[in-house]
Amino acid sequence: MIPKEILENVRRIEITTNRLVTDVFGGQYESVFKGRGIEFDEVREYQPGDDVRSIDWNVTARTGVPHIKKFVEEREMTVMVLVDASRSCRFATVRQLKSRLAAEVAAVLAFSAIRNSDKIGLIFFTDEVEKFIPPRKGRSHVLRLIREILCFEPKARGTDIAAAMEFMSRVTTRKAVTFIISDFVEPAIFSGDNAGNGEPRYTKALAAANKRHDVIAITLNDPREMNLPDCGLLELEDAESGRSFTVDSSDRSVREEYAARNIKRVERRARLFRKLNMDHIDVSTEGSFADHLVRFFAMRRKRAR
Repeated sequence: MIPKEILENVRRIEITTNRLVTDVFGGQYESVFKGRGIEFDEVREYQPGDDVRSIDWNVTARTGVPHIKKFVEEREMTVMVLVDASRSCRFATVRQLKSRLAAEVAAVLAFSAIRNSDKIGLIFFTDEVEKFIPPRKGRSHVLRLIREILCFEPKARGTDIAAAMEFMSRVTTRKAVTFIISDFVEPAIFSGDNAGNGEPRYTKALAAANKRHDVIAITLNDPREMNLPDCGLLELEDAESGRSFTVDSSDRSVREEYAARNIKRVERRARLFRKLNMDHIDVSTEGSFADHLVRFFAMRRKRAR
């Protein structure tokens, strides 16, 4: 039995995101992700008026009669949404948890997909793939995805983005538009040196997936991750490892080092996405994500012209 509170939350998200899809995005989703290519349909005899560039020379040589390859436009697209369910996404200092923000962003993408008659699937991951819901169409399927996001209780605490991307590539046989919603934080995430100047462990898996699919990163952020408040001794806990430690936030040098480390982390993340030629959208727990998605759609539409 699904708790009444969850059902109310599902309904609220459905109403909010449906309105957002209708009023804000309109046809932007379709215009951005159209042009999904063409697929082979059949070989038939050449007829006057056919494009000579479509002639299948192998079949023509074999039969002695001109034949052409016929293609049809792919009308259906597969959308995959990968949701980070690790403990670091159960965090927020304003408005809503990162996990709740992820649910609302995923809902907008899902309703946009079904309005365009596309299939949408969902993968929950921590430091392992915890649940896979195959791509399907329809409103009832989308509502199930939203319920799953709100109700899902992960088994593990950590994050393994590489494992999630590799799994997605195995179960998705055709090219898919793939949104990965995560804060992109992993324990011991960087190889190379202790200062974190190497590349994230998930770099190769992300690069491989982006060559085959259209991968878009949606990064979950909270303002407190960038700046530490001046409020004396703080007992902090690493959400994924469970380790706790004390910092003196009244020490200006501590606050400055904290800010500098996080600026470097965000810059490194953005630099990686640029290197992989991968689009990304930054969203935050302190405000609406709609403007960020609108700007993303506008940028993609302009680039496609």
